[in-house]
This record gives sequence, structure tokens and C-alpha cells, in this order.
Amino acid sequence: MSTFGGLTRASTALWAAQRGLDVTGQNISNVNTDGYTRQRVEQSSINGSVVPAIHAIGDGIGSGVDSSSVIRIRDAFLEARGRLETASTARLTVESDAYTQIESAFREPGATGIQKMLANVWSGFSDVANNPTERNLAARSQVIERLQTLTAGIRTTATAMDKQWDDTYASLQSVVSDVNATASSIAELNQKIRLGNLSGTPVNELSDRRDSLIMKLSEQVGATATPGEDGVINVAIAGSSLVTGNSAISVKLVGGTSLASAATSPPRLVADPGGSTLDLGGTAEGQVAVLTSIVPGYRASLDSLADSLATALNTQHAQGLDLDGNAGGPLLGASSGTTVTAANITVALSDPRKLAASGAVPSGAVTVNGNNADALYRLSLAPAGVDASYREMIVSLGVRSSVAKGDLEVQTVIRNQVDAARESVSGVNLDEEMTNMMSYQHAYSAAARLVTAIDETLSTMITSMGLVGR
Repeated sequence: MSTFGGLTRASTALWAAQRGLDVTGQNISNVNTDGYTRQRVEQSSINGSVVPAIHAIGDGIGSGVDSSSVIRIRDAFLEARGRLETASTARLTVESDAYTQIESAFREPGATGIQKMLANVWSGFSDVANNPTERNLAARSQVIERLQTLTAGIRTTATAMDKQWDDTYASLQSVVSDVNATASSIAELNQKIRLGNLSGTPVNELSDRRDSLIMKLSEQVGATATPGEDGVINVAIAGSSLVTGNSAISVKLVGGTSLASAATSPPRLVADPGGSTLDLGGTAEGQVAVLTSIVPGYRASLDSLADSLATALNTQHAQGLDLDGNAGGPLLGASSGTTVTAANITVALSDPRKLAASGAVPSGAVTVNGNNADALYRLSLAPAGVDASYREMIVSLGVRSSVAKGDLEVQTVIRNQVDAARESVSGVNLDEEMTNMMSYQHAYSAAARLVTAIDETLSTMITSMGLVGR
């Protein structure tokens, strides 16, 4: 055995142990750093010389250990699964929150809900039917006041849903701006990582930052990632490239900018340049669904309710007579435009004497009775009337909201399980790092002891050969 070859091997062992301690220290110091991936020194045996030389005989032993490579510990399958589950959770969160907000807008069940206001109106017509005489104008006035409360409640619900749509649209605009900035950052990191890999510069921390940004894109738009050459990661949205190498395209929000215009031009995200519509995932997918189907659907149902209510009440009211013997005029109307909607429904009658509570008698004489008021009350009992339609809509809303919450709970459990699996692979475990630190410490001590042993061997050889002191 060559003593000087042994020193070479010992020096590589010392360097490997020191490098391992350095990496272990880096892991421990970043145990609470979000997005940090634990690192490990890759050690490999160095072969002995395989080049023949004159008067040189190999000892058949390697030349030590190579510890120049430091890698990140990650599972590509779990990372891809993590991005997928994160996107699904983000989408379901947006949809569940949207249904919750719509439920809050309708305020059901509760004393301020439309159902309670409708019940008060029907009860008011019943009171008028029981005492329709001129001496009981208070009951007639109460019906008008309750109609005003009902129409104000419908308008309030419509305003809340309009605001929800506007807030969601503004949030989607922010997501688009953030996606574009994130995509540009990933492209820049790709370039730095590529140059670092080509020059042999460490890029693990840059890779961690890039992976965090890719996970963020997955949450926002359902992005996926595929590895490229020289450490580059390409990012796509449902097959449409977003980041390729060191270049990135932009995402643009087009379509209607209001609830009214969204009916003819739904909001959507397109690639810029190109203009092709992107098949989204994550938060953006949920927000687009809120803007194009969830809120518009219930807003249209509320408009239909307002129009049906006005039509039913006005049609029946026109068949009765007021206290002066005149046919009933419209009870409800539109404050603007010609079509009654949830946003413009208003009470068209202000004089309680004009409430057509009486029904016409065969003789044609003016007779004060409560027949038409009773008919107005009986509108609430119609199987396909306003009350039944409204209850059906609220029950459907409750079911969909409950399903959305249940789906979100299940998806959250799945995502947490995947995140736990990812963390078990790439996260820092202090117990494991302490074990590694002790292992490297003992390896360093052993390598140092080897150097000492070789030094003592050389000293003994030199002494025995009588070379000392000459």
C-alpha cells in the first residue's frame, strides 16, 4: 500500500465528512423555511489509476471518495400529484365560498329572508280579505308597506350578488397579473439554473424557489410542469405552454366586464399572443365558473322570481275593485326600463284605497268584499306559484352548497395526505439530521485518525531506515 496514496484517500474522506456536516447544517438551519428541500451529499468511490505506466504498479485500491455533488431529495411523482391536488382544492374552495356568499345574500332561513317577507305579504292580503271595509285602511296600508319591504329585500339580494360578481372579477384580474409575473420569474430562474448547471455552480436554492413558484401557478391556474434540458422546467396550462425555457407568454382576461355583459361575452383567459382560450384549473377555474354560471344562474333565477311575482300580483289585482269601484291597477312595476327585474322591482301602488280587495259581483254593483284579497292570498298556495318556485330554488342552493362543502372537505383531506407524503420525502427531519451529523462526525474522526496513523507509520519507516539526523 502506498502511504502517500493513503493520505490522498484520507484527505478525500475528511473533505466528504466536512461537506456532509456543512449540508446537514444547511438542512437544520432551514427546517422552518417554507419551500426548502432537504439536501444530501452524493458520495461515490473514486477509481484507482487505470492508465498503465512504466515502473508503476497499481495497488488495486481506489483513490478515495468523491463528494462534490449535493442533490435535493424530491419525488417527482409526489410533486406532480401535489400540484394536481392543490389545483383541485383551490377550485373547490372558490366554488364553496361562492355558494356560501349566495346563501348569505338570500338570508335563508331567517327573519330578513325573502321567504319570510313573502309570508308577511300573503298574511297581509289575508287580513284585508277578513276585513276589507273602508274603516280598516290600516290593513291595506300594511300590505303596501310589506310589499315595499319585500321589493327592497329582493333589490338588496340582487345588489349583493352583483357585488359578488364584481369582487370575483377583480380578484380574477389580480390572479392574471400575478400569474404573468410568476411566469416571468420562472423563466428567469430557468435561465439562471441552466447557466449554473453548465458552469457547475450550485443551484439547489434557485430550484427550490422555482418549484415554489410552479406550485403557486398550479394553485392559481392548474399549471403542470415537465423537465427539460440542463435543469430547465417547462410549465403548461392544460397542454398550452406558459413557460418554455427562459421565455414566457402572458395570460389575458377577455370578455364581459359586468354581470350584464357577461351573458353575451363570458369572461375567459386567453394566451397572449395567440388568443387561444386556456383550459384552466385551480383558483382561476373556480372564479370563471362563478362569473359565468354560478352567480349569473342564481341572479337570473332572482330576476325570474321578481318578474313572476309582479305578473302574478298585477294580473290578479286587475280582476278586483278598489274602494271607489275602479279596477285594480298594477301593484308592482319597474323603477327603470320596461321589464321587471330583481334590481328594479318596486311598488307601483301608494294609496291604500286603490288596493283592489273586492271581487266583482254578478249584478255589477259596487260591493265591498274581500274576495280578490283572498284570491291574492291564495296565490301563495299555487303548486307552481312564486312561493313554490322560490322554495325550490333555495332548496337547490342549499343542496349545491352542501355538496360543494363536502367535496372540499374530502379534497382537503386528500391534499393534506399528499402534502404529508411530499414532506416526508423532501422535508427536513431533525432526528434524521442529528443522526447524519453524528455519522459524519465519526467519519471525520476516523479519517483524521487514519491521517495520524499514516503519519506515525511514515515516521517509523523514516526512523528505521536511519534517515533521521543525516
